[in-house]
This record gives sequence, structure tokens and C-alpha cells, in this order.
Amino acid sequence: MTEEERIFDGILFSPGHPDLKSIKLRSHNLSSQYSRTFEDQTEEREALLMQILGRKGERCFIQGPIFFHYGVHTEIGNHFFANYNLTVQDDAKVTIGDHVSFGPNVTIVTPVHPFIASERRQMLDQNGEPKSLCYAKPVTIGNDVWISANVTVCGGVTIGDGCVIGAGSVVTQDIPEGSFAAGVPCRVIRPITESDSMRYKPEVLADCSVIE
Repeated sequence: MTEEERIFDGILFSPGHPDLKSIKLRSHNLSSQYSRTFEDQTEEREALLMQILGRKGERCFIQGPIFFHYGVHTEIGNHFFANYNLTVQDDAKVTIGDHVSFGPNVTIVTPVHPFIASERRQMLDQNGEPKSLCYAKPVTIGNDVWISANVTVCGGVTIGDGCVIGAGSVVTQDIPEGSFAAGVPCRVIRPITESDSMRYKPEVLADCSVIE
């Protein structure tokens, strides 16, 4: 079993293994290249994202700067928008659906480190060799999700379709679809209902209208 397969199996792996370091170095360098581009360098940005990501849908815009740890472990659907300073530490798989929007400074973190200090320093790997080891949990974000500014999504979390995550939240557990959730740790505040429609906010709607 390769170290990458160990990641996907959710068991301890060595992040310092040469095979994994090679994947990460490639992603770090490409992320750095992307972060140095200008917003109107659309062709260059598109080409870089195609190299960085495992899958990228149509009509995606990522403001930059960005940081993808592995890159190829992340799959993004259609019509994705991410504001400034997106960080995706995608040791485990990160899957993002269609029509998802991120505010500035959104962070997704999949790796988990041991709580015991001595175990965090070193443990014995599958070959009985002392290594720094950790494990990782995947993140899944559904369709039509809005994640506000300064949100951290932790490993093992699934955010259901149609959710809104309030600014500054730390998401440590699953959020059911159609929910407004916020806080540290993030919790469901209430369901999102038809009463949240902009049609009931005429002072904001002004001379615009909702598509029926």
C-alpha cells in the first residue's frame, strides 16, 4: 500500500514520505505561480488550475492568492467562486459541488495530528521505523453552498446542499442541507425557508426582482 493509499484509507501515513513530498511540492509551486498572476490573465490562470486540481468544472473563478497542499486531491464543480486567500489542505479528498461560493480567507483542513505530544513527535510506522505520522479525513461540500468570510472547515465534515455558513465559523461536524449554521464550533441556527427570499426585503430588493 502506498502512502497516498493510506491517506485515502483514513489510517496513519508519513507526510514526509518522498512520494507525498513530490506531489505537495508540485502543488505548492503551481499555487505560488497562480498567486503571482493578475486577475485578467484568464488563460494562464485556467491552465494553472487545470494542473493543480484533480477536477475543475466550468466557469470557476478563484480570486487568489491560493494555497493547495496536494491539489490533485481536490475536485470542484461548475460555477465555483472563491474570494481572496483560499487555503485547501487536501491531504484527504476535498469535494466541492456546483454553484458554491466562498468568502475571503476560507480554509479547509483535512489532516489530523495526535493529541499526545510524544505521539505527535514520532511513532513507529508500518515498517517499525520512527516517523512523524498523522491521518486525514475527507471534506464534502454540496451544491449551492455559501461559505462566508474567515470560515474553517475541518476534516470529516459534510456540508449539505443549500447551506449558508456564517462568517468566522469553525465547522467541526456535518451540517444538514438547507441550514443556516454559524459559530465556534459551528452549529445549526435554523433552517433556510421561503421566508428568507429577497422578495420579503423590498427595501433591499429596490427595483430588482426575483426570478420566478
